[in-house]
Amino acid sequence: MEPQKKNFKIVTDKKSARVILPNMLTLIGVCIGLTSIRFALDGRFELAIVAIIFAALIDGLDGRIARLIKGTSKVGKELDSLTDMISFGVAPAFIMFFWKLNTLGRFGWLLCLIFVICVALRLARFNVNSSHEPSWRDNFFEGVPSPAGGILVLTPLIISLSGFELFSIDYNLIVPIFFVVTSFLLISKFPTYSFKKIVIPRRTTIFLLFGIVLFFGLLLVYTFNVIAITAVVYLFLIPISFFHYQKIKKQHENDRIQEDDDLEDVL
Repeated sequence: MEPQKKNFKIVTDKKSARVILPNMLTLIGVCIGLTSIRFALDGRFELAIVAIIFAALIDGLDGRIARLIKGTSKVGKELDSLTDMISFGVAPAFIMFFWKLNTLGRFGWLLCLIFVICVALRLARFNVNSSHEPSWRDNFFEGVPSPAGGILVLTPLIISLSGFELFSIDYNLIVPIFFVVTSFLLISKFPTYSFKKIVIPRRTTIFLLFGIVLFFGLLLVYTFNVIAITAVVYLFLIPISFFHYQKIKKQHENDRIQEDDDLEDVL
């Protein structure tokens, strides 16, 4: 009598399978962020910037994919924060140090430390913040998010690679200013657009798709020019988002006061 053959296979539940994909994307983001440091160490700053942009794209996708396939988890949330710390805190600091801040000696290294600490504080605050906020607040971040902060400190390098220098720029002055301002924006409570709940009317979908294709087409052809313009536009959006936030907040406060007055009249 022939012995019965046993087939071995990995058994996993559907929930675990759904969790694996977004976490794998997050880990790929870690690898890309660390690789950007290697590129900077070799003096290949163009590739270092491209790596950070790819890490930012992955950071924007992994969470959305996790929610779409119902694969969110506490491990994924913590892993995402760790990835942000490396890709948008440590990596940009090292890139800028190898490019320009090393010429400033200890002061340049101090700027790197301050920036990385501010990224860590911003991520810690984001993780512990209560989620029981009014829905309209979901349209805003509290301070600049770490991916945006990481790209903002790289803006002087991106501008130098884009060829947009219409006038002489003293990078030994501009780079420290970008580090200080971005570090402040990271830990501030300055409201900035989150772009999480943008409602697109169906009749404008075709124009949105055309705009996205056009943007990525230009990004492929004029990579650093498009990134530089996007970073500058984002900087101009920060004060706009502040005034927009204050307007919506005042409107909701007035509505709440009106509701309280109506309730008193009923009683």
